[in-house]
Amino acid sequence: MKALINIDYTNDFVADDGALTAGKPAQALEAYIVKLTRDFYDKGDFVVFAIDDHKKDDTYHPESKLFPAHNIHNTKGQALYGSLMDLYERIKDDERVYYYHKRRYSAFAGSDLDIRLREMGIKEIHLVGVCTDICILHTAIDAYNLGYDLVVHEKGVGSFNQKSHDFALDHFKLSLGAKII
Repeated sequence: MKALINIDYTNDFVADDGALTAGKPAQALEAYIVKLTRDFYDKGDFVVFAIDDHKKDDTYHPESKLFPAHNIHNTKGQALYGSLMDLYERIKDDERVYYYHKRRYSAFAGSDLDIRLREMGIKEIHLVGVCTDICILHTAIDAYNLGYDLVVHEKGVGSFNQKSHDFALDHFKLSLGAKII
């Protein structure tokens, strides 16, 4: 069994009117992410949705100094973007689907994700979502340090800035030994 980790593919990061949107580059990923998620689910693999979670006017969170308020808990901005939300609604009650809120860039930081993956005997994780050079990168680094085999889907990740996106893809491959497909 493998795991697909969907990271932060939400309205605030993807939609034109999102609070911290990557815009068109992120929107272009939708069909690929939805198809890949459906494929993983249909094959019986583990599907994860690791979603950024913030409180309005949270001055203690370190991101509040770096970015405008985004992915505020239980808002439209925090909801999965486009047809990924439709797919999630159809599969959410399956035990092989795990949706949770994360408080830091990495999907592993402060979560039980590593425990869940190990309980299921998963050694290979696939990453999609946004932003390549922030949350995807930090998740990949933690996964590498935890001993997981990494696969990053180039057609399933995007960012605010192409230069940073390209750097992260190189880093995945050259420093983390990730397979880029």
